[in-house]
Amino acid sequence: MTPATGSATTQQPNTGAVAVPQITVLDTGGQYTHLIARRVRELGVYADVQASDTPAAELKNRLGIIISGGPASVLEAGCPDIDPAILALGVPVLGICYGHQLLAHHLGGKVEKGERGEYGIAQLTVTASDPLLSGIERSRIWMSHFDTVSEVPVGFHVIGSSETSGVAAMSDRKRRLFGIQFHPEVVHTQVGRQILENFVFSICAAQNDWNVSQRVPLVEDQIRATVRDRNVFFFVSGGVDSTVAYTLCLRALGPERVFGIYVDTGLMREGETELVRSIFDELGAKHFIVDSAEPEFRAALDGLHEPEAKRRAIGEQFVKVQERILATEHFLDGHWILGQGTIYPDTIESGGTAKADLIKTHHNRVAGIQSLINAGRIIEPLTSFYKDEVREIGRELGVPAKFLARHPFPGPGLAIRCLCADAHAHAELTNDGVILPVWSVGVQGDARSYRKVLALEDPPSREAIETIAPALTNRRSDINRVIANCGTKAPIESLQVFPATITKQRLDILRRADAIVRDFCLTSGFEDKVWQFPVVLIPVGTDTGRESVILRPINSVDGMTADVVLMPSAGLATLTQRLLQIPEVCAVFYDLTHKPPGTIEWE
Repeated sequence: MTPATGSATTQQPNTGAVAVPQITVLDTGGQYTHLIARRVRELGVYADVQASDTPAAELKNRLGIIISGGPASVLEAGCPDIDPAILALGVPVLGICYGHQLLAHHLGGKVEKGERGEYGIAQLTVTASDPLLSGIERSRIWMSHFDTVSEVPVGFHVIGSSETSGVAAMSDRKRRLFGIQFHPEVVHTQVGRQILENFVFSICAAQNDWNVSQRVPLVEDQIRATVRDRNVFFFVSGGVDSTVAYTLCLRALGPERVFGIYVDTGLMREGETELVRSIFDELGAKHFIVDSAEPEFRAALDGLHEPEAKRRAIGEQFVKVQERILATEHFLDGHWILGQGTIYPDTIESGGTAKADLIKTHHNRVAGIQSLINAGRIIEPLTSFYKDEVREIGRELGVPAKFLARHPFPGPGLAIRCLCADAHAHAELTNDGVILPVWSVGVQGDARSYRKVLALEDPPSREAIETIAPALTNRRSDINRVIANCGTKAPIESLQVFPATITKQRLDILRRADAIVRDFCLTSGFEDKVWQFPVVLIPVGTDTGRESVILRPINSVDGMTADVVLMPSAGLATLTQRLLQIPEVCAVFYDLTHKPPGTIEWE
């Protein structure tokens, strides 16, 4: 467990049986570094995360070392590195993605820029027998890289390949050094758990020593130790994360010391404020208020177009509103600490570890919040956990299932689903489809991308999701997202981008579209088939209807990776027809892009 504060440190073992971790993950800045350690702990073996350049002398007693992926290139000066002496310790080492390339680079192999990136689903073909891939022949894996190992070092053998990566896996059994280009830690790699089991138990000979059953009492102890005699003020959203974090503090400190404040930013879904009231009534909150702050947030967003500028403005406005609210409450007297439902993906996507790339700044990681963290005035009980773990903790706490089952909703609200543009532009017809001159955020090779969107004229299909879209985002460097045409009021090649900012009118259009989609999903049963269903508004259309709606139904476990879910065609046709009845909406599209290369949210 981490201390229940804003730091993104590693969980500590909850038993006294282990003096040091058996497995250490060296962090080269990857989005999934912490997830690797989590997967090892799920096997019942304690693992920690350390900086990539941790000296070999500090790691000599480990049973195994894993080098994470990362956004850098081993071909660039100043890239994250390891102490090369760890490769001579005799301790088994597994390099993943960037770690795989780093092994090859240090040991005399050859790493080259790939002809094209490889992001998302690929097929692993096992080409030689090896203990790392024992029991595996051909399977689906998950890639996120551009550089590739073109020649293995002396002593290594190629044990697996993919269509793009001739060296998808390599092994030096004598020195017990292994490299894999793909990510075994993400759920989309079908054999990922087995590969980690092979490494941890068969190769490293680790023993079971980890048990998560005590995590709730430990988090509660950490809350009491951090808060001491202060009160906690939670700015809650009604989402899973803040609800579970609030409930943990409620149990640890008692209802008299925990205050819940819901800020109605004007960026929320239809009926959201009323629902949040009911949630906290049912949880037994004694001190809960709603603050209406729509004018303040709208003013902060006025004239902004760029996603990071919008996210920063929302985050800083939250801090200002929090300060205003806290200053008006007579019972504070400066004796308070702010509670947040921050989870691990928020931290890592905000560039929250030393070598991680900034993908997007989450509203709970802006400068104002960081200053409170540095001052010791933040309590974040869930900062080491992923979304699925938060739901598990919520079940242990007895939080009603109807609250835990809610789809994730971003803290900045509809503002980051209402895309803006600062100039007029026309769609561009290409051999692959129509380039829409709107930009979205993506994550490719553990780094942020900000690129245009390619629209296909055909409706969404399984082939488009599984084959066509991944091939296009891998091949084209000018896009990070592919969408399919569900229905338009004009040919898509005639569509234009119109200058647009966040306005009440545009938010109301998005709210109406979102409500239509949610109602359809609930009545059709599609709600239960997806993990999250963002509805996005883009300023694309014609003079008679200047907006388009993007449908983004996805499945995920922890939010770090995601698969597109295909809606049945008959239902999609019905939903599209309802959305096109909104006068301002010119077109409806379906996002075909997995994560990676696209982030779940467009901004």
